[in-house]
Parts: sequence; structure tokens; C-alpha cells
Amino acid sequence: MRKVGILGGTFNPPHIGHLIIANEVFHALDLEEIWFMPNQDPPHKLKEGVVSDHQRVRMLEIMVSEHPNFFVETLEMERQGPSYTYETMQILTERHKDIQFHFIIGADMIEYLPKWHRIEELQELIKFVGVNRPKHCSESDYNILFIEVPSIEISSSLIRQRCKEGGTIRYLVPEPVRKYIEENLLYGP
Repeated sequence: MRKVGILGGTFNPPHIGHLIIANEVFHALDLEEIWFMPNQDPPHKLKEGVVSDHQRVRMLEIMVSEHPNFFVETLEMERQGPSYTYETMQILTERHKDIQFHFIIGADMIEYLPKWHRIEELQELIKFVGVNRPKHCSESDYNILFIEVPSIEISSSLIRQRCKEGGTIRYLVPEPVRKYIEENLLYGP
């Protein structure tokens, strides 16, 4: 059975921290691939500097293009209505019966797992892989394989704020992503 990691998020924008997490888990678990899976932006998150779903996917495609085992999975972008991880992973496990999925979450999401939709059934479909996040606890009653990754406090909100203020985002995002953001006037004032 193939082993594939799933790293979900809004990726608004994707940044170096996402790549570090993916790369560390990829090597630690000897995975065959990592699929970056952008989700829909919930309406309550829409604020200044909003970009289209197409632009978020394009930035991800640009970011992963240099790694031969990193890919973008757009299933959640294609679905209508709320996208629950359980339903998404049900679809993916049905489509890919030869894959054992390792769902990568940060310690902030580990704390939130008890509130996830159909969490017990979800644990039967996938293996959770937890990674450390600054200021969050990684302890859980759920079965989670924990991988220590270098702690780098980079967030998409920091990058959006920097862009809005006209500051630099060099080295916070891969250079081709930075160029895409600047050329398309994303997140700017």
C-alpha cells in the first residue's frame, strides 16, 4: 500500500512553513507523496486582501512545482457546501484504495480534534500526523503520530499584513510565489 501525506489549509498564501512541515513529515515517515489540499475559505474569514480560489491553487502549484513528490489536490475546492474532512477523506479513500493517507495537522488542530465532524470514523479512514506549533499543546486522547519539526513562526496572516503595509515577504514565501503575489497585486494596499 502506498503512503501519502495530506496537508490541508487555506494557503492564503502558501509559505515556507508549509513546505518545511511537508518536507519533514515526508522524510520522517518515508512517504511517497505529499498532497497539499486547499480548502474553501469560510465566509467569516473573508477580509481585506482576499484572493480567488484559482489564485490560491495557482500559488500552491507554483510552490510545489520544484519538488517531484509534492502535488496539489483540489477536491475540497471542487465540492459545494461545507467540506468536512471526514467526507473528503471518504471520497479520497474510495478513489485511491491502494493508498494509506497520513493527514498532517498542527498542534493547534490537535487541540480542536474533539470537535471535528465524525472524528471517530475519520480515525478509521486515515492516520493522523501531528506537528508542533508554537504556543500549542500536542497531547491528545486520539491516536496521533507526532513528528517534531523546526519551529518557525510564519503565518499567512503575517504575510498578508506585510503585503498590505508594503513590507517585504522575501524568504517567507518561495521566490516564484513572491513574484506571483507582486505581479498580480495580491494582498497589497
